[in-house]
Amino acid sequence: MTQTIMTVDDSASIRQMVKFTLSDAGYQVVEASNGQDALDKMAARPAMIITDLNMPTMDGIELIKQVRKMPEFKFIPIIMLTTESQNEKKMKGKGAGATGWIVKPFRPDQLLGVVKKVLR
Repeated sequence: MTQTIMTVDDSASIRQMVKFTLSDAGYQVVEASNGQDALDKMAARPAMIITDLNMPTMDGIELIKQVRKMPEFKFIPIIMLTTESQNEKKMKGKGAGATGWIVKPFRPDQLLGVVKKVLR
C-alpha cells in the first residue's frame, strides 16, 4: 500500500521539490500551503507530515499542536523542514510535538533518509 505524505509550505517551489522527491520514491503526496490548509486536508489521512515553520495564516508550530490534539494523528511523524536552525526554535518545535528537523536547503537523499527512518 502506498503511503501518503503531506507537505506543508507557503513556497510552491519547495512543495514541488518535496513532492518530486517523494513521488519518485513511490509515496503519494498531498500539498498544503499553510497550517490551516493542512488541517483542512487531513481527510487524506497522511502517514507523515513535513511542514515549514514560518507560514501565513497558521505556522508550523501551531499546526503541530492542532494535529497532536486529534486522537487519530496523535503519534503521526511530523518533520519540520525550515530555514530556521536555532536551538530555541528546535526546542519549541520539539515541545509542540515535532518528530524531527531538517534545515533548508535540503538534499533529496537526506529527506528520503529521514522519511524512511521515521515511517518504518
